Amino acid sequence: MIDRKKIRQESDVVKAALESRHHTVEVLEKFQSLDVEWRKQRADVDEMINKRKTLTPKGKPTPEQLQELKQLSEEIKQKQDGLQQLELDVKEAALHIPNVPDSDVPTGKDEDDNELIKEVGTVPSFDFEAKSHDDIGIERDILNFDLGAKLAGSRFVVYKGAGAKLERALSQFMLDVHTEEHGYTEYLPPVVVNSDSLRGTGQLPKFADDCFSFEESDYWLSPTAEVQLTNLYRDTIVDELDLPLQLTAHTSCFRKEAGSYGKDVKGIIRQHQFTKVELVHLVHPEDSEAALDRLLSHAEKILQLLELPYRVVKLCTGDLGFSASKTYDLEVWFPSQGKYREISSCSRFLDFQARRAMIRYRASETGKVSYLHTLNGSGLAVGRTVAAILENYQTSEGQVVIPKVLQKYMNMEIL
Repeated sequence: MIDRKKIRQESDVVKAALESRHHTVEVLEKFQSLDVEWRKQRADVDEMINKRKTLTPKGKPTPEQLQELKQLSEEIKQKQDGLQQLELDVKEAALHIPNVPDSDVPTGKDEDDNELIKEVGTVPSFDFEAKSHDDIGIERDILNFDLGAKLAGSRFVVYKGAGAKLERALSQFMLDVHTEEHGYTEYLPPVVVNSDSLRGTGQLPKFADDCFSFEESDYWLSPTAEVQLTNLYRDTIVDELDLPLQLTAHTSCFRKEAGSYGKDVKGIIRQHQFTKVELVHLVHPEDSEAALDRLLSHAEKILQLLELPYRVVKLCTGDLGFSASKTYDLEVWFPSQGKYREISSCSRFLDFQARRAMIRYRASETGKVSYLHTLNGSGLAVGRTVAAILENYQTSEGQVVIPKVLQKYMNMEIL
């Protein structure tokens, strides 16, 4: 969440940020109304406590004085109970206010207003009509959407044979690069998380409708391992000398895709269940901007080794995620669609998530405790990378050439 002092003292900045995001300003107005009332009642309580001090006699109190002090103490207790509830209401209201975009984030409404940073690689030129990844998967008998629907429903898929092997090889390859070359510590966390974890990274309360929950429990299926990795340090004070922390995990992720009805109903671009290799950085605030550049370069490295043509775009204010102050998307070329599609997002959140999850660091020289900064990037959505490989490496004979860096993992050259 945003620092409450910032919301009070720079309300115009926060309001402008909401408007640039095309987000309702009612969340700010609700916070301000509750916060004003909270501060007023707190002042009333402080005044009553001071009054009780002045009324307390130095010697033995009379029965009348005891009665007056007792009545005043009861009033203070009632006021304090109301103040405590109001404090919770103020905190809840603050949770609904999105992060303030960085000053260099382009102003815009949607993805059409995103800023192109660069294009890398050569878009393939085929002397035949390029097939879609789902058609290739069905023809090669490595992706089965009918079985996915049979087992679970629409927007589920079963990887089979070499398809399953390709997905597994990609995951292993990504983890190896990030742990051996980029210095990440690998984790294998649960895919079930609690509400505190989702609240800590900003999925709750904003995106409850897009998450799968267990009835009559506090369990949710994780929408992204950003949740688990970041919350490993929830309610923790990290030694400054241990920063930066670079964490990675390969997990299944689950999303209802509630707001994407009718989008990407074919193929494996937008599934209810998918796998990702997630990257999370916990850093000193002064290292925040440089950490975002590092994170982006780590995600790019995977695409470069796979020799997939891609581009980097900076998201505009209207396309920016709720918790992010800045985001770069990596988009890979899909020949069958004749356009680039998002395959990874690299974001920094400043202290937005750290305040929600109470993740702090202690300065080595002064001992002062402050909020650190968090960053996140999908080392790439594995399923979408599978789809990109199938399309960019397809042959006129209907086969798929395995990228060189994956051949040792799969022990095969042609799929």
